[in-house]
Amino acid sequence: MSVAKKEYKRITVKSLVDMKSRGEKISMLTAYDYTMAKIVDGAGIDVILVGDSASNVMAGHETTLPITLDQMIYHASSVVRAIDRSLVVVDLPFGSYQSDPKEALRSAIRIMKESGGHAVKMEGGKEVKESIKRILNAGIPVMGHLGLTPQSIYKFGTYTVRAKEEQEAQQLKEDALMLEKAGCFGIVLEKIPAVLAKEVAESVSIPVIGIGAGDGVDGQVLVLHDMLGMTHEFNPRFLRRYMNLYEDMTTAISQYVKDVKSLDFPNDSEQY
Repeated sequence: MSVAKKEYKRITVKSLVDMKSRGEKISMLTAYDYTMAKIVDGAGIDVILVGDSASNVMAGHETTLPITLDQMIYHASSVVRAIDRSLVVVDLPFGSYQSDPKEALRSAIRIMKESGGHAVKMEGGKEVKESIKRILNAGIPVMGHLGLTPQSIYKFGTYTVRAKEEQEAQQLKEDALMLEKAGCFGIVLEKIPAVLAKEVAESVSIPVIGIGAGDGVDGQVLVLHDMLGMTHEFNPRFLRRYMNLYEDMTTAISQYVKDVKSLDFPNDSEQY
């Protein structure tokens, strides 16, 4: 059953909690630059995630690990300058918060001060609890991230579905409750069984956003370049491509090359 959409002039962490309580699903997409963020925000997205997936789609790295704090701040500040309505959440990159809570706080403060972002996102459960508490105590909103955590890919060794076994599923449920109790305003659940994700979403009062976590959660997030079909090598089950920009852009650029070489571009009307 659909729920009447409430109009928000500006999305805040409080808006997301309100959406969950009313049963309105939350829309979330990534963005990494001004131009794309302007389009995404104007289309009505609730949350823009400046994800460390920029390491993959913007820089061409195999994993999210190489991207630096300085680079995340650069991408986030570009996005923040574009938005009027969306809440901007910025990933804390690998190596910027795992070592100790003081380092985590310094990293989060830099993101908030230098990019203008509205919140940070951190991967992990009990192992990063103290870092989360330190950041929250400084007044910085934190979103958690459980399930498949790409920054730990070398620990897992695979991008397969997580928490299929009872022990890992139980730990995930405990971590979700811990994140809520610590004060996180929301949680991303990535690539876990839909039944488990629904159970987690119903067990906490904060919004749970899924990516490959079924329809029983409070909202969905995808990587913008994937859902627009700009990438074409990545084809997980959870991905719906709303466009095929890879093909459309290739066709357009190929036509441009032909027009330049054939002297068709620029024509008389395209000159001064």
